[in-house]
Amino acid sequence: MSDLHKKVAILISGGGSNMVSLAKSMVGDHPGRPCLVLSNLPTAGGLQKAADMGIPTAVVDHRSFKGDREVFEEELISVIDAYAPDAIALAGFMRILTPKFITHYAGRMLNIHPSLLPKYKGLHTHQRAIEAGDAEGGCSVHEVTAELDDGPILGQARVPILPGDTPDDLAARVLVQEHRLYPAVLRRFLEGETEPLIL
Repeated sequence: MSDLHKKVAILISGGGSNMVSLAKSMVGDHPGRPCLVLSNLPTAGGLQKAADMGIPTAVVDHRSFKGDREVFEEELISVIDAYAPDAIALAGFMRILTPKFITHYAGRMLNIHPSLLPKYKGLHTHQRAIEAGDAEGGCSVHEVTAELDDGPILGQARVPILPGDTPDDLAARVLVQEHRLYPAVLRRFLEGETEPLIL
């Protein structure tokens, strides 16, 4: 990795489809390069995908800490900081992070959320959008702050909600846009551009 590139650590808990789209985008004249893919679960499918792409991987299993979130996060920070990342991209990392962790990476951490924030923070976003009778759903990339799914919005992509849509139907349509939006926003973020990108 060239010193000219900014280093990006990507945190996952599952299959890592957004991680893959981010990693694949960081080539050529892209300002960033993936330096680490970390999961809180050793069974996360994305770890093997990252290894296959030549990206260093690590696991900090939250279950080993028996609910002691502070010690878990101290270990997370220790592992992440060994790679000296310039940015942290949360890509389906299913742990609520404490203000202490968030402050440590203030101004450097992004998250993707499957709703048009500020609507539907938290879980079950697609079901909630359908039940509310919304005409569209989508996804948002935002800077991570101490408030859950809050923080300045850096980009959004919208998709129509069609008659008869199930949450899974909508999730699949939104995921396609997540894979477009997150890489585009990350690139702009690493270039110092924080005006929201609307796809």
